[in-house]
Amino acid sequence: MSNSIYAARRARVAAQLGKDGIAVIPTAPERPRNRDSDYIYRHDSYFYYLTGFGEPNAWLVIMGDGKNTLFCAPKDLEREIWDGYRLGPDAAPAALGVDAAHSVNDLDAQLPKLLENRDAVWYPFAIHEGLETRVAGWLNQVRARVRYGALCPEQQRDLCAVLDEMRLVKDAHEQDIMRRAAQISARGHVRAMQLAARMLRDGKDVREYHLDAELLHEFRKGGSQYSAYGSIVAAGANACVLHYRSDAAPVKAGELVLIDAGCELDGYASDITRTFPATGKYSGPQRAVYELVLASQQAAIDVTQPGARFTDPHDATVKVLAQGMLDLGLLDKNTVGNVQDVIDQRSYFRFYMHRTGHWLGMDVHDCGSYVEPSQVGEVSERKDPLSGEAIKNRPSRVLKPGMVLTIEPGLYVRPADDVPQQFHNIGIRIEDDAIVNDQGCELISRGVPVKPDEIEALMRG
Repeated sequence: MSNSIYAARRARVAAQLGKDGIAVIPTAPERPRNRDSDYIYRHDSYFYYLTGFGEPNAWLVIMGDGKNTLFCAPKDLEREIWDGYRLGPDAAPAALGVDAAHSVNDLDAQLPKLLENRDAVWYPFAIHEGLETRVAGWLNQVRARVRYGALCPEQQRDLCAVLDEMRLVKDAHEQDIMRRAAQISARGHVRAMQLAARMLRDGKDVREYHLDAELLHEFRKGGSQYSAYGSIVAAGANACVLHYRSDAAPVKAGELVLIDAGCELDGYASDITRTFPATGKYSGPQRAVYELVLASQQAAIDVTQPGARFTDPHDATVKVLAQGMLDLGLLDKNTVGNVQDVIDQRSYFRFYMHRTGHWLGMDVHDCGSYVEPSQVGEVSERKDPLSGEAIKNRPSRVLKPGMVLTIEPGLYVRPADDVPQQFHNIGIRIEDDAIVNDQGCELISRGVPVKPDEIEALMRG
Protein backbone atom coordinates (compact mmCIF):
# COMPACT_ATOMS: atom_id res chain seq x y z
CA MET A 1 0.00 0.00 0.00
CA SER A 2 1.26 3.50 -0.79
CA ASN A 3 2.58 5.52 2.14
CA SER A 4 0.17 8.27 1.11
CA ILE A 5 -2.78 6.20 2.34
CA TYR A 6 -1.29 5.83 5.81
CA ALA A 7 -0.29 9.50 5.83
CA ALA A 8 -3.86 10.49 4.96
CA ARG A 9 -5.16 8.36 7.83
CA ARG A 10 -2.74 9.95 10.27
CA ALA A 11 -3.84 13.38 9.05
CA ARG A 12 -7.49 12.48 9.67
CA VAL A 13 -6.62 11.45 13.21
CA ALA A 14 -4.62 14.63 13.81
CA ALA A 15 -7.55 16.77 12.68
CA GLN A 16 -9.70 15.29 15.45
CA LEU A 17 -7.20 15.71 18.29
CA GLY A 18 -7.41 19.48 18.56
CA LYS A 19 -4.41 21.68 17.80
CA ASP A 20 -2.84 20.94 21.19
CA GLY A 21 -3.78 17.27 21.36
CA ILE A 22 -1.41 14.31 21.14
CA ALA A 23 -2.09 10.65 20.40
CA VAL A 24 0.08 7.68 21.46
CA ILE A 25 -0.44 4.31 19.76
CA PRO A 26 1.66 1.22 20.53
CA THR A 27 1.78 -1.91 18.45
CA ALA A 28 1.22 -5.35 19.97
CA PRO A 29 3.95 -6.92 22.10
CA GLU A 30 5.61 -10.22 21.34
CA ARG A 31 4.16 -12.97 23.52
CA PRO A 32 5.98 -16.11 24.74
CA ARG A 33 4.48 -19.41 23.69
CA ASN A 34 6.77 -21.53 25.79
CA ARG A 35 10.36 -21.49 26.93
CA ASP A 36 12.54 -19.60 24.43
CA SER A 37 9.77 -19.49 21.82
CA ASP A 38 7.20 -16.80 20.99
CA TYR A 39 3.83 -17.04 19.32
CA ILE A 40 3.87 -16.04 15.65
CA TYR A 41 3.88 -12.26 15.79
CA ARG A 42 0.87 -10.26 14.69
CA HIS A 43 0.84 -6.45 14.82
CA ASP A 44 -1.80 -4.34 16.56
CA SER A 45 -4.55 -3.45 14.09
CA TYR A 46 -4.84 0.22 15.07
CA PHE A 47 -1.09 0.75 14.81
CA TYR A 48 -0.83 -1.03 11.46
CA TYR A 49 -3.82 0.91 10.10
CA LEU A 50 -1.87 4.12 10.65
CA THR A 51 1.64 2.99 9.67
CA GLY A 52 1.70 -0.19 7.58
CA PHE A 53 4.62 -1.18 9.83
CA GLY A 54 4.65 -4.81 10.95
CA GLU A 55 7.63 -4.94 13.32
CA PRO A 56 7.11 -5.43 17.07
CA ASN A 57 8.34 -3.02 19.73
CA ALA A 58 7.13 0.15 18.04
CA TRP A 59 5.06 3.23 18.94
CA LEU A 60 3.46 6.02 16.93
CA VAL A 61 2.93 9.55 18.22
CA ILE A 62 0.60 11.92 16.33
CA MET A 63 0.39 15.63 17.14
CA GLY A 64 -2.64 17.84 16.64
CA ASP A 65 -0.67 19.91 14.11
CA GLY A 66 -0.23 16.82 11.93
CA LYS A 67 3.36 15.99 12.79
CA ASN A 68 4.04 12.36 13.64
CA THR A 69 6.93 10.43 15.15
CA LEU A 70 7.72 6.72 15.12
CA PHE A 71 9.64 4.94 17.85
CA CYS A 72 10.99 1.58 16.67
CA ALA A 73 13.65 -0.99 17.42
CA PRO A 74 17.15 0.29 16.62
CA LYS A 75 19.40 -1.44 14.15
CA ASP A 76 21.35 -4.24 15.85
CA LEU A 77 23.28 -6.42 13.42
CA GLU A 78 23.94 -9.13 16.00
CA ARG A 79 20.24 -9.49 16.92
CA GLU A 80 19.24 -9.30 13.27
CA ILE A 81 21.30 -12.43 12.62
CA TRP A 82 18.95 -14.25 15.00
CA ASP A 83 15.63 -12.45 14.68
CA GLY A 84 15.59 -10.88 11.22
CA TYR A 85 15.99 -7.52 9.56
CA ARG A 86 14.95 -4.32 11.35
CA LEU A 87 14.03 -1.14 9.54
CA GLY A 88 15.58 1.12 12.17
CA PRO A 89 14.92 4.79 12.97
CA ASP A 90 17.22 6.22 10.29
CA ALA A 91 15.37 4.53 7.43
CA ALA A 92 11.85 4.85 8.89
CA PRO A 93 10.93 8.39 7.73
CA ALA A 94 11.62 7.66 4.07
CA ALA A 95 10.21 4.13 4.19
CA LEU A 96 7.03 4.92 6.13
CA GLY A 97 6.43 8.59 5.44
CA VAL A 98 6.61 9.70 9.08
CA ASP A 99 8.13 13.05 10.01
CA ALA A 100 10.67 11.71 12.51
CA ALA A 101 11.80 8.43 14.05
CA HIS A 102 13.74 7.48 17.18
CA SER A 103 14.91 4.36 18.91
CA VAL A 104 12.24 2.82 21.10
CA ASN A 105 14.88 2.82 23.83
CA ASP A 106 14.39 6.60 23.98
CA LEU A 107 10.61 6.40 24.41
CA ASP A 108 10.45 7.04 28.16
CA ALA A 109 12.83 9.98 27.85
CA GLN A 110 11.05 11.55 24.87
CA LEU A 111 7.35 11.11 25.71
CA PRO A 112 7.24 13.51 28.69
CA LYS A 113 8.79 16.17 26.45
CA LEU A 114 6.20 15.53 23.72
CA LEU A 115 3.34 15.56 26.24
CA GLU A 116 4.42 18.85 27.78
CA ASN A 117 2.13 21.82 26.99
CA ARG A 118 -0.52 19.60 25.41
CA ASP A 119 -4.13 19.85 26.59
CA ALA A 120 -5.24 16.26 25.91
CA VAL A 121 -3.53 12.91 25.45
CA TRP A 122 -5.32 10.28 23.37
CA TYR A 123 -4.52 6.56 23.40
CA PRO A 124 -6.46 3.28 22.92
CA PHE A 125 -8.28 2.47 26.16
CA ALA A 126 -8.46 -1.11 27.48
CA ILE A 127 -6.43 -2.58 24.61
CA HIS A 128 -2.84 -2.69 25.84
CA GLU A 129 -2.24 -4.00 29.35
CA GLY A 130 -0.30 -1.50 31.42
CA LEU A 131 -0.60 1.37 28.94
CA GLU A 132 -2.65 3.53 31.31
CA THR A 133 0.00 3.12 34.00
CA ARG A 134 2.76 4.02 31.58
CA VAL A 135 0.93 7.15 30.41
CA ALA A 136 0.39 8.12 34.05
CA GLY A 137 4.14 7.83 34.66
CA TRP A 138 4.93 10.13 31.73
CA LEU A 139 2.33 12.64 32.92
CA ASN A 140 3.83 12.63 36.40
CA GLN A 141 7.14 13.68 34.90
CA VAL A 142 5.39 16.56 33.16
CA ARG A 143 3.69 17.60 36.41
CA ALA A 144 7.08 17.71 38.10
CA ARG A 145 7.98 20.56 35.75
CA VAL A 146 4.91 22.75 36.31
CA ARG A 147 6.95 25.10 38.57
CA TYR A 148 9.06 25.80 35.49
CA GLY A 149 6.00 26.79 33.46
CA ALA A 150 5.19 23.42 31.92
CA LEU A 151 1.53 22.59 31.29
CA CYS A 152 0.29 19.02 31.74
CA PRO A 153 -2.56 17.54 29.66
CA GLU A 154 -5.77 17.79 31.67
CA GLN A 155 -7.70 15.27 29.57
CA GLN A 156 -7.17 11.64 28.67
CA ARG A 157 -9.30 10.56 25.72
CA ASP A 158 -10.01 7.17 24.12
CA LEU A 159 -8.48 7.08 20.65
CA CYS A 160 -10.52 3.97 19.80
CA ALA A 161 -13.58 6.17 19.35
CA VAL A 162 -11.84 8.03 16.53
CA LEU A 163 -10.18 5.05 14.88
CA ASP A 164 -13.22 2.77 15.08
CA GLU A 165 -15.26 5.20 13.00
CA MET A 166 -12.47 5.51 10.46
CA ARG A 167 -11.98 1.75 10.15
CA LEU A 168 -15.69 0.98 9.85
CA VAL A 169 -15.89 2.18 6.23
CA LYS A 170 -13.32 0.48 4.02
CA ASP A 171 -11.70 2.33 1.14
CA ALA A 172 -11.20 0.82 -2.31
CA HIS A 173 -7.77 -0.54 -1.48
CA GLU A 174 -9.01 -2.25 1.67
CA GLN A 175 -11.95 -3.75 -0.21
CA ASP A 176 -9.60 -5.15 -2.85
CA ILE A 177 -7.47 -6.88 -0.20
CA MET A 178 -10.58 -8.33 1.41
CA ARG A 179 -11.83 -9.65 -1.93
CA ARG A 180 -8.52 -11.42 -2.48
CA ALA A 181 -8.56 -12.81 1.06
CA ALA A 182 -12.08 -14.18 0.51
CA GLN A 183 -11.03 -15.76 -2.78
CA ILE A 184 -8.11 -17.54 -1.13
CA SER A 185 -10.34 -18.75 1.70
CA ALA A 186 -12.98 -19.97 -0.74
CA ARG A 187 -10.38 -22.10 -2.51
CA GLY A 188 -9.44 -23.60 0.85
CA HIS A 189 -13.06 -24.58 1.53
CA VAL A 190 -13.38 -26.16 -1.91
CA ARG A 191 -10.19 -28.13 -1.37
CA ALA A 192 -11.39 -29.43 2.02
CA MET A 193 -14.79 -30.45 0.64
CA GLN A 194 -13.27 -32.41 -2.20
CA LEU A 195 -10.68 -34.12 0.00
CA ALA A 196 -13.35 -35.38 2.41
CA ALA A 197 -15.40 -36.97 -0.34
CA ARG A 198 -12.36 -38.40 -2.12
CA MET A 199 -10.86 -40.00 0.98
CA LEU A 200 -14.16 -41.52 2.07
CA ARG A 201 -14.75 -42.91 -1.43
CA ASP A 202 -11.32 -44.50 -1.22
CA GLY A 203 -12.17 -46.07 2.14
CA LYS A 204 -9.60 -44.02 4.05
CA ASP A 205 -9.82 -42.82 7.63
CA VAL A 206 -10.70 -39.12 7.56
CA ARG A 207 -10.18 -36.85 10.55
CA GLU A 208 -11.18 -33.25 11.07
CA TYR A 209 -7.52 -32.26 11.12
CA HIS A 210 -7.07 -33.63 7.60
CA LEU A 211 -9.51 -30.99 6.37
CA ASP A 212 -7.92 -28.31 8.53
CA ALA A 213 -4.59 -29.10 6.88
CA GLU A 214 -6.12 -28.52 3.43
CA LEU A 215 -7.35 -25.11 4.53
CA LEU A 216 -3.95 -24.07 5.85
CA HIS A 217 -2.22 -25.36 2.73
CA GLU A 218 -4.43 -23.27 0.45
CA PHE A 219 -4.19 -20.19 2.66
CA ARG A 220 -0.40 -20.17 2.54
CA LYS A 221 -0.31 -21.17 -1.11
CA GLY A 222 -2.43 -18.12 -1.91
CA GLY A 223 -0.06 -15.75 -0.11
CA SER A 224 -1.97 -15.38 3.14
CA GLN A 225 0.24 -14.78 6.15
CA TYR A 226 -1.90 -16.89 8.50
CA SER A 227 -5.45 -17.83 9.46
CA ALA A 228 -7.63 -14.94 10.57
CA TYR A 229 -8.79 -17.04 13.54
CA GLY A 230 -8.67 -20.62 14.76
CA SER A 231 -10.42 -22.69 12.11
CA ILE A 232 -13.52 -24.65 13.12
CA VAL A 233 -13.75 -28.05 11.46
CA ALA A 234 -16.67 -29.89 13.05
CA ALA A 235 -18.00 -33.25 11.89
CA GLY A 236 -21.37 -34.70 12.86
CA ALA A 237 -22.67 -33.64 16.26
CA ASN A 238 -19.60 -31.43 16.77
CA ALA A 239 -21.20 -28.92 14.40
CA CYS A 240 -23.70 -28.11 17.15
CA VAL A 241 -20.83 -26.63 19.19
CA LEU A 242 -20.58 -23.05 17.92
CA HIS A 243 -16.88 -22.52 18.62
CA TYR A 244 -15.75 -26.13 18.38
CA ARG A 245 -11.99 -26.28 18.87
CA SER A 246 -10.90 -29.92 18.96
CA ASP A 247 -10.17 -31.26 15.48
CA ALA A 248 -9.34 -34.93 15.91
CA ALA A 249 -12.77 -36.56 15.52
CA PRO A 250 -13.44 -38.90 12.59
CA VAL A 251 -15.40 -37.67 9.59
CA LYS A 252 -17.99 -40.35 8.88
CA ALA A 253 -20.07 -41.15 5.81
CA GLY A 254 -23.61 -39.84 6.13
CA GLU A 255 -22.63 -36.98 8.44
CA LEU A 256 -22.38 -33.29 7.76
CA VAL A 257 -19.16 -31.31 8.17
CA LEU A 258 -19.22 -27.65 9.20
CA ILE A 259 -16.12 -25.62 8.39
CA ASP A 260 -15.80 -22.04 9.62
CA ALA A 261 -12.44 -20.75 8.41
CA GLY A 262 -10.83 -17.77 6.76
CA CYS A 263 -7.37 -16.46 6.05
CA GLU A 264 -5.81 -13.12 6.85
CA LEU A 265 -4.15 -11.33 3.95
CA ASP A 266 -2.01 -8.22 4.41
CA GLY A 267 -3.72 -7.41 7.68
CA TYR A 268 -7.34 -8.07 6.61
CA ALA A 269 -9.55 -10.99 7.56
CA SER A 270 -11.99 -13.19 5.71
CA ASP A 271 -14.63 -15.33 7.41
CA ILE A 272 -16.50 -18.12 5.58
CA THR A 273 -18.63 -21.01 6.79
CA ARG A 274 -19.96 -23.89 4.73
CA THR A 275 -21.71 -27.08 5.80
CA PHE A 276 -21.47 -30.04 3.45
CA PRO A 277 -22.18 -33.79 3.39
CA ALA A 278 -19.01 -35.76 4.06
CA THR A 279 -19.53 -38.11 1.12
CA GLY A 280 -21.10 -35.50 -1.15
CA LYS A 281 -24.82 -36.22 -0.83
CA TYR A 282 -27.27 -34.60 1.59
CA SER A 283 -29.86 -36.83 3.20
CA GLY A 284 -33.49 -35.71 3.11
CA PRO A 285 -33.52 -34.21 6.63
CA GLN A 286 -30.09 -32.64 6.13
CA ARG A 287 -31.17 -30.98 2.90
CA ALA A 288 -34.42 -29.73 4.47
CA VAL A 289 -32.57 -27.98 7.29
CA TYR A 290 -29.85 -26.73 4.93
CA GLU A 291 -32.35 -25.21 2.51
CA LEU A 292 -34.08 -23.47 5.40
CA VAL A 293 -30.82 -21.89 6.56
CA LEU A 294 -29.96 -20.91 2.98
CA ALA A 295 -33.36 -19.28 2.50
CA SER A 296 -32.88 -17.32 5.71
CA GLN A 297 -29.48 -16.16 4.51
CA GLN A 298 -30.95 -14.97 1.23
CA ALA A 299 -33.58 -13.01 3.14
CA ALA A 300 -30.76 -11.33 5.07
CA ILE A 301 -28.78 -10.61 1.89
CA ASP A 302 -31.83 -8.99 0.30
CA VAL A 303 -32.05 -6.36 3.04
CA THR A 304 -28.31 -5.69 3.32
CA GLN A 305 -28.20 -2.36 1.56
CA PRO A 306 -27.50 1.33 2.19
CA GLY A 307 -30.02 2.91 4.51
CA ALA A 308 -30.93 -0.37 6.19
CA ARG A 309 -30.12 -0.96 9.84
CA PHE A 310 -27.45 -3.42 10.93
CA THR A 311 -30.17 -5.43 12.70
CA ASP A 312 -32.33 -5.77 9.58
CA PRO A 313 -30.50 -8.85 8.22
CA HIS A 314 -30.86 -10.58 11.59
CA ASP A 315 -34.56 -9.79 11.80
CA ALA A 316 -35.09 -11.09 8.26
CA THR A 317 -33.20 -14.28 9.07
CA VAL A 318 -35.13 -14.93 12.27
CA LYS A 319 -38.48 -14.53 10.52
CA VAL A 320 -37.60 -17.18 7.92
CA LEU A 321 -36.02 -19.54 10.47
CA ALA A 322 -38.96 -19.24 12.85
CA GLN A 323 -41.45 -20.24 10.16
CA GLY A 324 -39.17 -23.06 9.06
CA MET A 325 -38.83 -24.43 12.57
CA LEU A 326 -42.61 -24.66 12.78
CA ASP A 327 -42.88 -26.24 9.31
CA LEU A 328 -40.22 -28.87 10.07
CA GLY A 329 -41.61 -29.67 13.49
CA LEU A 330 -38.56 -28.49 15.38
CA LEU A 331 -40.98 -26.30 17.29
CA ASP A 332 -44.53 -27.40 18.16
CA LYS A 333 -47.01 -24.70 17.18
CA ASN A 334 -49.41 -26.01 19.84
CA THR A 335 -46.77 -25.14 22.43
CA VAL A 336 -45.05 -22.04 21.07
CA GLY A 337 -47.81 -20.48 18.96
CA ASN A 338 -47.42 -18.83 15.57
CA VAL A 339 -44.40 -17.26 13.88
CA GLN A 340 -44.78 -13.92 15.63
CA ASP A 341 -45.08 -15.69 18.98
CA VAL A 342 -41.87 -17.58 18.27
CA ILE A 343 -40.11 -14.30 17.49
CA ASP A 344 -41.56 -12.36 20.41
CA GLN A 345 -40.79 -15.07 22.95
CA ARG A 346 -37.45 -15.94 21.30
CA SER A 347 -38.44 -19.61 21.17
CA TYR A 348 -36.13 -19.93 18.15
CA PHE A 349 -33.13 -19.29 20.44
CA ARG A 350 -33.03 -22.98 21.33
CA PHE A 351 -31.82 -23.75 17.80
CA TYR A 352 -30.42 -20.38 16.71
CA MET A 353 -28.52 -18.64 19.48
CA HIS A 354 -26.23 -16.13 17.77
CA ARG A 355 -26.57 -13.00 15.71
CA THR A 356 -26.62 -13.07 11.91
CA GLY A 357 -23.46 -11.05 11.40
CA HIS A 358 -20.65 -8.83 12.64
CA TRP A 359 -18.32 -6.22 11.22
CA LEU A 360 -15.35 -7.63 9.30
CA GLY A 361 -12.04 -5.96 8.53
CA MET A 362 -8.57 -5.96 10.04
CA ASP A 363 -10.01 -7.99 12.90
CA VAL A 364 -12.37 -10.85 12.19
CA HIS A 365 -14.82 -9.31 14.66
CA ASP A 366 -13.91 -5.82 13.58
CA CYS A 367 -14.23 -2.59 15.50
CA GLY A 368 -17.04 -0.11 15.03
CA SER A 369 -20.16 0.75 17.00
CA TYR A 370 -23.34 -1.18 16.26
CA VAL A 371 -25.38 1.82 17.44
CA GLU A 372 -26.16 4.74 15.13
CA PRO A 373 -24.05 7.61 16.56
CA SER A 374 -26.61 10.30 15.79
CA GLN A 375 -29.25 8.40 17.76
CA VAL A 376 -27.26 7.07 20.70
CA GLY A 377 -29.43 9.04 23.11
CA GLU A 378 -32.67 7.43 21.93
CA VAL A 379 -33.02 4.68 24.52
CA SER A 380 -35.88 2.31 25.24
CA GLU A 381 -35.98 -0.63 27.60
CA ARG A 382 -37.39 -4.13 27.22
CA LYS A 383 -37.33 -7.31 29.22
CA ASP A 384 -35.75 -10.34 27.60
CA PRO A 385 -38.41 -13.09 27.55
CA LEU A 386 -35.85 -15.85 28.20
CA SER A 387 -33.58 -14.38 30.87
CA GLY A 388 -35.88 -11.73 32.31
CA GLU A 389 -32.97 -9.30 32.06
CA ALA A 390 -33.68 -5.62 31.33
CA ILE A 391 -32.07 -4.66 28.01
CA LYS A 392 -31.39 -1.16 26.73
CA ASN A 393 -32.39 -0.72 23.10
CA ARG A 394 -30.72 1.96 21.00
CA PRO A 395 -31.23 2.52 17.25
CA SER A 396 -29.04 0.17 15.25
CA ARG A 397 -26.32 1.37 12.89
CA VAL A 398 -27.40 2.59 9.46
CA LEU A 399 -25.51 0.70 6.74
CA LYS A 400 -23.39 2.71 4.30
CA PRO A 401 -21.35 1.78 1.21
CA GLY A 402 -17.92 0.51 2.23
CA MET A 403 -19.06 -1.18 5.41
CA VAL A 404 -18.20 -4.89 5.46
CA LEU A 405 -20.13 -7.45 7.46
CA THR A 406 -20.73 -11.18 7.62
CA ILE A 407 -24.10 -12.81 6.97
CA GLU A 408 -24.17 -16.10 8.85
CA PRO A 409 -27.44 -17.74 9.90
CA GLY A 410 -27.46 -21.26 11.31
CA LEU A 411 -29.47 -23.99 12.98
CA TYR A 412 -28.09 -26.35 15.62
CA VAL A 413 -30.31 -29.28 16.58
CA ARG A 414 -29.26 -31.19 19.66
CA PRO A 415 -31.05 -34.41 20.58
CA ALA A 416 -34.16 -33.96 22.72
CA ASP A 417 -37.35 -35.93 23.31
CA ASP A 418 -39.52 -33.24 21.72
CA VAL A 419 -37.35 -32.91 18.59
CA PRO A 420 -37.92 -35.27 15.59
CA GLN A 421 -35.14 -37.83 15.64
CA GLN A 422 -34.22 -37.41 11.97
CA PHE A 423 -32.93 -33.91 12.79
CA HIS A 424 -30.81 -34.87 15.80
CA ASN A 425 -27.19 -33.67 15.72
CA ILE A 426 -27.63 -31.62 12.56
CA GLY A 427 -25.64 -28.40 12.84
CA ILE A 428 -25.63 -26.05 9.86
CA ARG A 429 -24.18 -22.58 9.38
CA ILE A 430 -23.75 -20.69 6.10
CA GLU A 431 -21.58 -17.58 6.22
CA ASP A 432 -20.54 -15.10 3.56
CA ASP A 433 -18.69 -11.79 3.60
CA ALA A 434 -20.59 -8.80 2.21
CA ILE A 435 -19.43 -5.33 1.16
CA VAL A 436 -22.25 -2.81 1.24
CA ASN A 437 -22.39 -0.86 -2.04
CA ASP A 438 -24.74 1.56 -3.78
CA GLN A 439 -26.88 -1.25 -5.22
CA GLY A 440 -27.12 -3.44 -2.13
CA CYS A 441 -24.19 -5.64 -1.23
CA GLU A 442 -21.42 -7.61 -2.92
CA LEU A 443 -20.83 -11.14 -1.67
CA ILE A 444 -17.06 -11.56 -1.96
CA SER A 445 -16.91 -15.15 -0.66
CA ARG A 446 -19.02 -16.99 -3.20
CA GLY A 447 -15.96 -18.58 -4.79
CA VAL A 448 -17.11 -21.61 -2.82
CA PRO A 449 -20.60 -22.85 -3.76
CA VAL A 450 -23.51 -22.41 -1.41
CA LYS A 451 -26.44 -24.11 -3.16
CA PRO A 452 -26.81 -27.77 -2.16
CA ASP A 453 -26.89 -29.07 -5.75
CA GLU A 454 -23.72 -27.14 -6.57
CA ILE A 455 -21.96 -28.45 -3.46
CA GLU A 456 -22.87 -32.02 -4.36
CA ALA A 457 -21.64 -31.52 -7.93
CA LEU A 458 -18.38 -30.05 -6.66
CA MET A 459 -17.78 -32.99 -4.37
CA ARG A 460 -18.50 -35.52 -7.09
CA GLY A 461 -15.72 -33.87 -9.06
